[in-house]
Amino acid sequence: MGCGRVGATLAQSLEARGHSVAVIDQASESFRRLPSDFDGKKVTGLGFDRDTLDQAGIEEAYGFAAVSDGDNSNILAARVVRETYGVENVVARIYDPHRAEIYQRLGIPTVATVRWTSDQVLRRMLPLGASDEYRDPSGRVRLCQIDYHPEWAGLSLDVVERATGTRAAYLTRYGEGVIASAALVLQENDVLHLLVQAADVDTVERVLSRAPRHEEREG
Repeated sequence: MGCGRVGATLAQSLEARGHSVAVIDQASESFRRLPSDFDGKKVTGLGFDRDTLDQAGIEEAYGFAAVSDGDNSNILAARVVRETYGVENVVARIYDPHRAEIYQRLGIPTVATVRWTSDQVLRRMLPLGASDEYRDPSGRVRLCQIDYHPEWAGLSLDVVERATGTRAAYLTRYGEGVIASAALVLQENDVLHLLVQAADVDTVERVLSRAPRHEEREG
């Protein structure tokens, strides 16, 4: 929902990855931001209106991004899509970082404008494994943001480290960095940043992409 610069960029990025995309906007002229070869649906209307959502194919949607210019519209649309249609991969753009934190607590991932990129939205809609944040000059050690299965939430970072052979660097929680400690417990919607040997990244992704095994929970 929203075909401004961010929405148009996001739609193109998703389509380039092979996904079917529908874009909703109140103003039909906003669709001019989309490239001429865009194959997705263009639906004029309100993103929280059920008829509009039905036209866009919400019943078949894997993910939904509310990226209009209005906080209220974005959060209303995100809640309707999550609660009425059961779409799990929902993210809302929120200008006010304090309100963003409140909605994070309600279980709706948000991105405040001050730290906005279309890549952040993609990571919340489509888990992408690991993305580099830093590499040492030798290329052997990487600081990575790594997606994890929801069942890792509730376990300490010590458990994560032992299961993956990594070192936790820090978490991003409600938009703020938290220095890692072994006893710190991973919470739902935390963003996990790990120091990983470059050769082990694929293995670490595989471990964290599934639910933790009993022996990993127990250590």
